Amino acid sequence: MSKTILIVDDEAKLRKLLVTCFEEDGFATIEAGSGAEALAAFERRTPDLVTLDLHLGTDNGIDIAREIKKISDVPIVMVTGRGDVIDRIIGLEVGADDYIAKPFHVREVLARVHAVLRRSGPTTEANGTALAAKSAHFAGWRALPDRFEVFDPDGNPCALTTAEFRLLLVFLEHPKRILSREQLMDFLGGASYAPLDRTIDNQVARLRRKIEPESDSPAIIRTVRGVGYSFTEDVTWS
Repeated sequence: MSKTILIVDDEAKLRKLLVTCFEEDGFATIEAGSGAEALAAFERRTPDLVTLDLHLGTDNGIDIAREIKKISDVPIVMVTGRGDVIDRIIGLEVGADDYIAKPFHVREVLARVHAVLRRSGPTTEANGTALAAKSAHFAGWRALPDRFEVFDPDGNPCALTTAEFRLLLVFLEHPKRILSREQLMDFLGGASYAPLDRTIDNQVARLRRKIEPESDSPAIIRTVRGVGYSFTEDVTWS
């Protein structure tokens, strides 16, 4: 079956452009011109990916992204007419998987959408087993950096956003070290993360909710008060 993309934008001409772009590439599409229409679309059918304009007239794309993430881990590609760093930070903070600034070329959009879908979707061989890749093992979990996949101790896939997986990978590459927020910012995105320390705190909180046995009493990612965070588990690579 074709994957379905929900296009959320208050500009009808842009929606039409993206519909044509995606459908010519084999995707099915759903259009929404407002936040209410976008959320209503989820009641009818959960899409495989959402392109979401950050500025939806009277609606706020960040608020819509938060509402979507409450009901689904569907990948979100933010689209905006402003290259504002703060917008980018906030978009990634609420769980967006990628960010495209207008004006853009449709080929760039397609490339980014395909990349996000590859990272967020399972990759299997014909017999249904996961493709072999160098993996990291910690506390019974297994992460495949090349595939952006992570599996819990029972072997079930855990849906992480791209930003969450990148943060996990930083911890896996630096186990049992205290990493300051500034260091984590540098590892994840350099200076573009600098304006908001809370970006890292919120990303850690989201990751904890998905990999910690008890996210309210985290044991895998420990808070070092006044400094940053430390990944407490042994990590082995194979």
